[in-house]
Amino acid sequence: QVQLVESGGGLVQAGGSLRLSCAASGRTISTKYMGWFRQAPGKEREFVAGISASGGFTHYADSVKGRFTISRDNAKNTVALQMNSLKPEDTAVYYCTAHLGGSVYSSGTYDNWGQGTQVTVSS
Repeated sequence: QVQLVESGGGLVQAGGSLRLSCAASGRTISTKYMGWFRQAPGKEREFVAGISASGGFTHYADSVKGRFTISRDNAKNTVALQMNSLKPEDTAVYYCTAHLGGSVYSSGTYDNWGQGTQVTVSS
């Protein structure tokens, strides 16, 4: 079982940047597709970005394309999400998770969710 711990969230003004980190322990995540999801109050959890095991393929939600960048360091067992040009609508709890198989855009195909890190963007 892999444990995932997110960090790096906080309060930032619109237009600002944050870098989220996800540290894995217990097992290597180097063979897993990893994803970032987010959930705003009253809304369903939604896909933000994902990265293949090698890091060679990435996927992004349309709402964050061109602003967010996902990366990974398999030697350190970590995944990161660089968030630039943040908007108030990016406010949510952000989760790191490991993909099990199937659609990378569905939260139901992921397991080993972290506890999340709060991102708040003020206007």
